[in-house]
Amino acid sequence: MQSDVTANSDTHHPAGHVPASLTEDGFLGGRLKLLQPEKGFRAGIDSVFLAAAVPCAAGESVFEAGIGTGVAALCLLARCPAVHLTGIELGTRYALLCEENARRSGFEAGVKVIRADLRDALRKDAIAMPVPGSFAHAMANPPYHEDCRSTPSPNALKAQAHAFGPTDLELWVKVLHAMVAPRGTITIVHKAEMLSRLLHQMEDRFGDIRVAPLHPRQGAAANRVIVQGVKGSRAPMQLLHGIVLHDQSGRFTPEADAVLRDGAAWRLR
Repeated sequence: MQSDVTANSDTHHPAGHVPASLTEDGFLGGRLKLLQPEKGFRAGIDSVFLAAAVPCAAGESVFEAGIGTGVAALCLLARCPAVHLTGIELGTRYALLCEENARRSGFEAGVKVIRADLRDALRKDAIAMPVPGSFAHAMANPPYHEDCRSTPSPNALKAQAHAFGPTDLELWVKVLHAMVAPRGTITIVHKAEMLSRLLHQMEDRFGDIRVAPLHPRQGAAANRVIVQGVKGSRAPMQLLHGIVLHDQSGRFTPEADAVLRDGAAWRLR
């Protein structure tokens, strides 16, 4: 499918121009203005918190599985501009939008997008894929809904981004594990109800696992979790305090606002 941005990466739309069927959405208090499909998967605050939790430093390399339109990647680069980020994205339209968003945000040199199926990342003959073990950190916002338990979206791109089969979560964890070097970290954001399944996939591959819940308001059960592990570590798991997103008036709490508006790091370790 041809992108609304363009199928030719040498042709760009000027900043401020929003092509039909796209929206320009502000992140980090408007520091980032990113194009996303009007219909389809649309990244939100999950991606911002994911980026904030990655413990990267200047000069390090970060891998993202399913980079989408680049929201998490560009939020991370806004905080750590000297990081080198490589992402895999199956959807051609999303990959093109990610490249366009990186250009518009001034981070074009820091982002490399590989248009491919995540399943190919583990193939030994896939020469276009990154070298396994070559990243200091990896992150992912995997699809949230199982094929057999949810009603597919009528929008093909959104359905592709949200649905996954029974073995796909294991695939995502395997790919992240393969891409990071020993002692490297992986960081995943997911629905809270998937925590036990996610920990099951991580327990034999990672240690020093940190689980940080995101609560919609004080006293409410968490609906999202950030899970981070260290490849090769044998340290025990820790359940962290997490963040409450909204106060009683419905506004973001100061802790949430520091991440969402100011681009602050959310340190899990």
